[in-house]
Amino acid sequence: MKVVVTGCAGFIGWKVCERLLEQGYLVVGIDNLNDAYDVRLKEWRLSRLTRHSNFVFQRLDITDFSTLERFFSQQCEHTNKQNVQTDRALGTSSFAAVLNLAARAGVRQSLEDPWAYFDTNVTGTLNLLELCHRYGVNKFILASTSSVYGMNERPFREDQATDRPLSPYAASKKAAEVLCYAYHRLCGIDVVVLRYFTVYGPAGRPDMSIFRFIREIVEGEPVVVYGDGAQERDFTYVDDIAHGTVSALHFLLSSDSASRASPVYEVINLGSDHPVTINCVIALIEKIVGKKAIVVNQPPHPSDVRATWADISKARQLLNWEPSTSLEEGLYHSVRWYLENREWVKEVTLP
Repeated sequence: MKVVVTGCAGFIGWKVCERLLEQGYLVVGIDNLNDAYDVRLKEWRLSRLTRHSNFVFQRLDITDFSTLERFFSQQCEHTNKQNVQTDRALGTSSFAAVLNLAARAGVRQSLEDPWAYFDTNVTGTLNLLELCHRYGVNKFILASTSSVYGMNERPFREDQATDRPLSPYAASKKAAEVLCYAYHRLCGIDVVVLRYFTVYGPAGRPDMSIFRFIREIVEGEPVVVYGDGAQERDFTYVDDIAHGTVSALHFLLSSDSASRASPVYEVINLGSDHPVTINCVIALIEKIVGKKAIVVNQPPHPSDVRATWADISKARQLLNWEPSTSLEEGLYHSVRWYLENREWVKEVTLP
């Protein structure tokens, strides 16, 4: 079975691809390898995927509709055969599903260049949905974010209102969710929207707090904390997120969902269900590394929420999923990866 994963060189996309490959899928990975953060991390992840014989990489930008359509046309209608070698590698069947994990991510950075966020997160999603409609791909997964909940009452539930985003990033993801519903309603596309909660793990994004904390503590650099550190986050290990994402694909592809009278549209939280404070995370990293952090507190950022917490009862019910990696175990694996790759990772630019 052949699936498309956009953002395959991204933090979550890479892990989702790995899990799909292990399960025998033919994975067509799409990524434009942009420089939103240090591209060496993306190249490292991609190098792990290209070792698999059932993985094919296409360097494409999902905001470029004409190029993306040529790609879909080659695979879904077997026309415009300009690249014979690529066509043979990808096979001749259409895609069973598209998993859109390509995104510009990060709350604070979205205030600096909101246009880039809307180009990728909104226009990119629109391009993919339109091409799914045109070429008969009727299974679609969107990676969304807990940021859409804003200042809602905790724990965050999928049925809560999400119309008051606190950043352009959150607004762009909400817009992508709404587009998914429109194409589901009008075109009969089965859709699962996954709202991820503060994902961390080895080879993570350098703008995320845990990546920064590990490097800064190991290297003896100041650890900048916005606010007093008592704010809480529902940190979720990347392997658990990948498991949940593939479970959502299985849900869409299952005979039960395929035989329903109406198309499927579900919004599902993927989180740890165990929020912890930033100060607690720093203390755990200190313990693992064996070194004290040099903490520097800065004023809280206006786009940051005080706390997040995922209600994951829907994921348990529909996907038979819940996280299995404790924060302590996940941080240990993250620190170990950093130390094993320290020679080059310590030079990665922190946004």
